[in-house]
Amino acid sequence: MDKSALTRRRLLELAGIGLGASALSACTEGIAHPETSPPAPASPASPTASGPRAGAGALTVRTSTGSFVSAFRPGIASHWSLAAPELPPGGARPELPVAVFLHGLHGSHKALFEGLSAHKALQRHLDAGGAPFAIAAVDGGNTWWHPRADGSDTQSMLVKEFVPFLGKRGFDLGRIGLFGLSMGGFGSLLLASQGRLPGIRAVAAMSPAVWDNYDARMDTAFDSPADFAAHDVFALRPRLAAMPKRIDCGTGDALAGTVRAYRAGLKGDVEGSFRPGGHDYSYWRTVLPEVFSFLGHNLA
Repeated sequence: MDKSALTRRRLLELAGIGLGASALSACTEGIAHPETSPPAPASPASPTASGPRAGAGALTVRTSTGSFVSAFRPGIASHWSLAAPELPPGGARPELPVAVFLHGLHGSHKALFEGLSAHKALQRHLDAGGAPFAIAAVDGGNTWWHPRADGSDTQSMLVKEFVPFLGKRGFDLGRIGLFGLSMGGFGSLLLASQGRLPGIRAVAAMSPAVWDNYDARMDTAFDSPADFAAHDVFALRPRLAAMPKRIDCGTGDALAGTVRAYRAGLKGDVEGSFRPGGHDYSYWRTVLPEVFSFLGHNLA
């Protein structure tokens, strides 16, 4: 494997991409904990359009945000973001598929709108005639999207709380997509390969932070060698053989060597590319339109 002189510490540093942007308006809605009754209906989120209405019958993307306290992240407010096409009035209102975004290290749900401008990319996707779907993100902290020794379990938060919440909002849980970047790319590949969400129909990972062996310096990502072995995405690759999958990485990204090695061992077709770019939002925004085309095609 081409390690390209990449240290473990540098890889972890690359996985932690921060972002700065203006705050979005927010509303708060409840998500029921498992084994509890659903909360009373909350006041509707105040939608905002991501672009001007393009004419009669056009689909306009509306965004909303909120928060909840997860049973799997006790005492922490987990905020979420959602962008979905507003369906025209009248007639049958089909359930739309939904693609769940997993953010990177030191990121949050805000990466979806503020870092990627994904709501605007979704609007352009729809304006170009792409298949409609919704996109959603939730805070996962720096947990690497799997159970940790401190008792947090953001993967279970996704599976048992956030995705069911999206179902209650009317989205089709039989047509779920996953996409993520860096730490979230790893988390997306992990969740897709573990089979905990039977409705997953496609997975896309941008610059996924992946490893083929354990190193003690990876303590922020894994608690022990046993923890690494339980969440080893290299070992889990055969489980993605039949899954539509896309993997992208910039050629200037220090992760490119390990991403190439991971991708080379996948069975079945793999979409995506290695093109000039680094480990940053400038690169990820250039890839996102193709990721949305891939998700739209496979979730339609």
